[in-house]
Amino acid sequence: MSSQEPTGTNQRESPDPSSHATNIYDTEEAGDESLDEVDDDDMDFEPMTDGSEEVEFFDPTDEAEAEFHDADDGLSRVELEFSMNDNDDENGGNNENATDTQTGTTQHAANAPVHRPLVQVTRSQIMRLFGQHGLQDLFRTHQANASGNPLLDEDDEDDGYTARGSRRRRRRGQGVASNYPPIPSQEGKRLMGSGTFGESGFYEDKLRKRKDRLARRLVYRELGIHQDPPGRANKLISQGLLPSSNADTIIHYNARCYSGQFSDDGNFFFCCGQDFKVRMYDTSNPYNWKYYKTAEYPYGQWTITDASLSPDNKFLAYSSIRSVVFLAPTDPTLSAEQPTALDFAYMGQSSRRRQFTGGYSHFGIWSIRFSGDGREVVAGTSDHSVYVYDVEAKQSILRIPGHNDDVNAVCFGDNSSPHILYSGSDDTLIKVWDRRSMGDSREAGVFMGHTEGLTYVDSKGDGRYVLSNGKDQTMKLWDLRKMMPTEKASEIDVNRYSTGFDYRFMPYSEAEYEPHPYDCSLVTFRGHRVLKTLIRCHFSPPGSTDSRYVYSGSEDGCVYIYNMDATLAGRIDVNQATHHSRPRDDSPIYTHQYSIRGSRNPDEWKTCVRDASWHPNAPVVAATSWNGYGMQTGTCTTHSWNDNAEDDEGEPRMGVRVNQLLEEDESLYGHPQRGGRSSQFRSRLRSQRVPPTGEDDDDAEGW
Repeated sequence: MSSQEPTGTNQRESPDPSSHATNIYDTEEAGDESLDEVDDDDMDFEPMTDGSEEVEFFDPTDEAEAEFHDADDGLSRVELEFSMNDNDDENGGNNENATDTQTGTTQHAANAPVHRPLVQVTRSQIMRLFGQHGLQDLFRTHQANASGNPLLDEDDEDDGYTARGSRRRRRRGQGVASNYPPIPSQEGKRLMGSGTFGESGFYEDKLRKRKDRLARRLVYRELGIHQDPPGRANKLISQGLLPSSNADTIIHYNARCYSGQFSDDGNFFFCCGQDFKVRMYDTSNPYNWKYYKTAEYPYGQWTITDASLSPDNKFLAYSSIRSVVFLAPTDPTLSAEQPTALDFAYMGQSSRRRQFTGGYSHFGIWSIRFSGDGREVVAGTSDHSVYVYDVEAKQSILRIPGHNDDVNAVCFGDNSSPHILYSGSDDTLIKVWDRRSMGDSREAGVFMGHTEGLTYVDSKGDGRYVLSNGKDQTMKLWDLRKMMPTEKASEIDVNRYSTGFDYRFMPYSEAEYEPHPYDCSLVTFRGHRVLKTLIRCHFSPPGSTDSRYVYSGSEDGCVYIYNMDATLAGRIDVNQATHHSRPRDDSPIYTHQYSIRGSRNPDEWKTCVRDASWHPNAPVVAATSWNGYGMQTGTCTTHSWNDNAEDDEGEPRMGVRVNQLLEEDESLYGHPQRGGRSSQFRSRLRSQRVPPTGEDDDDAEGW
């Protein structure tokens, strides 16, 4: 896996420039000069009003005691005056005796003073104002000039570096957002209306354009008001049942969870952990799981990377960063202590068969998939190749060294045929392989459009549509009929369009995104974060959603559900549902803290949803996550449609916390200790957290 998820904050529109406060840094030099002269001499920075500048202004409503007025009622000409002496500068401005003053005196054309009412602004609000990106850049430039360094020219802003040599993001307002495909996507709208991806509803209320809720749809169906046949009405009802953020069950693991999927019939679920164990569960009742059994990978390296269930649900194949895949029976009466080893490095009589003892393995496996008939397993490996293993012959029958980097994802194009293969690699390409015409070992075609490496590839199962997740923070939909021919793709140097950033530790800068000039995808989805790990994406199942959506995990702790036109249909906030749902355990488990560089508190509770699975017959999503303090542990949470209710009268109750064996553990309801202060956490999470009364809103410990 080569070293190849942008931050999302609430942005407010910049107010009109005329309503901005004028900052006077040196009142002594200003003397009796008019405010216009001072502004012309000292300030040449004017905030932008087109919404492209990412400047967040403080909100006076954050403080209960603050008085605020409309911009037309008295804030349009308020000046903030600051005076700093040498002592204040040496003490970093932290003098407790320092006071913040604000005057409301301004001059009209007739030089008659008009007294504006005083506006009370707290110190915390002023400090938050100084913490915004625009003022930070301004102060850095002013400080660099004071120390003898030349000021940056406007032409030098595109190099991405300040006068002090530190890297900074490119300024917005240069049309960067237009580099992304527009949302909603016109091609996606066409697909939504084609019937291939669910049914398109219509508005009953022509005047208010009000969408039908579930109760209204049920009443209309019973009364026969709809003109559509009953089958279409049922599909419209089922595809509108999106799972909510409130978790039904929180399953806690003592190691990170890497993947978890339902079986095709929905009766089985497995979850892979970094402790080299795969837990299996009976999910014939999707609302009441039962523990099944556990299979283990002996002598694994780092983690279990992937697992795949055979079509008949009798065998589970799982891999690690080694060339051996283990095959374990799912029957609980059969022992899983000695699973069958499938050595993908063994190619028949020409190679020597090795008995796996946990020793050296010259390549690792990142992704595996069973074929539709269960006879073959395809794998993507770290030696830039795709392997096809014959389960009955117990040897690899095909090796395709078709990529220039790690192959992170593989899948079959059609559930009923093993001939078409898809492979996604860190070389940014998705390649299509037709095993019926591989005499020259060349791909049948290429999907080109991602500018960074691929993390996952999923097929709709119809032999036509493919979905991919990329480290360029986008998810793309592809059509097999629009793939690029091999001859044309071989003439393009894809390295020219990739930055090669390290997605494991570095944040991705949207300002540096450039669209791929040869992008042949149909729809581009964005909003989720593909950082830290190989985050996965999927088509929603045809049974419970009529294939209406696509969804993906995210580094910010959410599951993002998209319509086919790239608009956001829903979001499941796993971090909110599991926040502080287990006490802190400072004992070493299996991993170290894994955080993006520059994090202020790497030991805080964090969530990264690596995989998610939608039940094929019920409105239930199971999210598999890195979760906990420093993301050292893992969870598997179930989320069902409940019309956004925070609690439920039925059993099992919502928000129940269980261990990996689905046993309710009272220790999970303990109160974590941080710095001698105990924090109380509710088992029933609210939609938003409220700071405790009387504590400063800047105190992170008060949440």
